[in-house]
Amino acid sequence: MSAPTARQDALAEASDDLLARRAGDGDMEAFEGLARRYGTMMRAYARRVLGSTTDVDDVVQEALIQAWNQIDGLRDAAAVRPWLLRITGNRALDVLRRRKPHAPIEHFPGLPDPAPGPESSAVTTSGTRALENALAALPEEQRRCWVLRELGGQSYEDIAETLNISQATVRGRLARARTTLAREMEDWR
Repeated sequence: MSAPTARQDALAEASDDLLARRAGDGDMEAFEGLARRYGTMMRAYARRVLGSTTDVDDVVQEALIQAWNQIDGLRDAAAVRPWLLRITGNRALDVLRRRKPHAPIEHFPGLPDPAPGPESSAVTTSGTRALENALAALPEEQRRCWVLRELGGQSYEDIAETLNISQATVRGRLARARTTLAREMEDWR
């Protein structure tokens, strides 16, 4: 691997706004800078939405292709991060729609272990399993809303647009999902 050029170093230090505007003008290196900056985050988000690593690379690749094709229409160049995550979430949801309906989440990534050790590791693993089970037990519609909001950080408006439902429906599904998860995770408070 060759050493980064002065231009690549400058792009790595540039703001999202500048990179997105330059990419919108056709600057492939600026877009690559955004892809390098947010690629790992996009992979993690796709993995959470999909519930497995099976289709993550394909989802991120499709999201980056779509982003490249549409970046010149991005209204707020400074908001490139949520825009990329929204595209990634949409591509991941497309994959889920093609899968068997109501497929259970087989894996939910664990939370970081703040104090490594056998006892804390066992507690974390047990809590993660409990959350995985609670999420898997949610109806798919509620789980999708919860994942997009809590893990993806999307607004109610964005979730409604992504899932093609009303904001009131999003609020209702999230409320039911949170109530169910709080009840199921009561022992872990």
